[in-house]
Amino acid sequence: MKRLQTALIVLVCAAAAVGGGYFWWHQQQDGLAEGFALANGRLEATRIDVALKFSGRVAEVMVTEGQRVKAGDVIVRIDATELEAQVRAAEAATRQAEQALAQAEALSIQRMSELALAGSELGRTQTLAARGYASQELLDQRRSQKTTAEAALNTARAQVSAAKASIEASQAHVAALNANLADYTLVAPRAGRVQYRLAEPGEILAAGGKVVTLLDLTDVYMDVYLPTDEAGRLRYGSEARLILDAAPQYVIPAAVDFVASEAQFTPKYVETKSEREKLMFRVKLQIPADILSRYQDVVKTGVPGVAYVRVAPDAQWPDALAVNLP
Repeated sequence: MKRLQTALIVLVCAAAAVGGGYFWWHQQQDGLAEGFALANGRLEATRIDVALKFSGRVAEVMVTEGQRVKAGDVIVRIDATELEAQVRAAEAATRQAEQALAQAEALSIQRMSELALAGSELGRTQTLAARGYASQELLDQRRSQKTTAEAALNTARAQVSAAKASIEASQAHVAALNANLADYTLVAPRAGRVQYRLAEPGEILAAGGKVVTLLDLTDVYMDVYLPTDEAGRLRYGSEARLILDAAPQYVIPAAVDFVASEAQFTPKYVETKSEREKLMFRVKLQIPADILSRYQDVVKTGVPGVAYVRVAPDAQWPDALAVNLP
């Protein structure tokens, strides 16, 4: 019974919260021009976590929180002493394979010379045997020597091919190690601002361990929630206006970039029309990149504000919501 009472209390509180939020939202709509929707949200930016591909010890973190970085800037170095030794060993193995190839090629030349000599001796012996000046036994020996020389040459040529393959394998190993070595130097994948510095020099992290979190200040947006009747009327690219609590004198342009395919806050499937009208859909309002590029020094995430979204394509923006930037 106590568990049932607790569950009922939780359900009642959740329903009250949903109903209160929906009532507050309707109150906010009072006085809003026809064809527009109003919602609250906060600025967010695309976050990039810079992490290790391989486990290792952090040698150096070259950025601080709040610092601006450019794409390709080195931000973290991982201790690669062991891997560098492996690279040197692989390079030595490549040189050794190259020496083996040189020896195999020299041996092949020697075997070719021996085969030529054996062929000449066999020819002379055949001539002498035809005239009765050489025995059949000597002729058989010359034929055996030529056959042996041919086999030796084939073996030498196989050794040359094996040495070449060994060189290719060693070179591929060196290239793979160098590629891994490059991953021990972490660079910024794109321009942005350092939000968090998650590791310090000397720390040992596993593969996938995060070291720095960046914010892409050219991809800033606000997530808002609209009810079914308004979200259903939205078009991708529909205009919106953002007014931030920290700077209410400015009006920032935005556009609808995403509308969620599933509702939130209420059950996914409901039976009555009144309940369906309470469904809220997440809408992403993207700020144009050209504007963000001009104001990267002042753009901050987490700032709350209000969003006005045009749900009717022919609705005219009131003068109070005309774009106004510093």
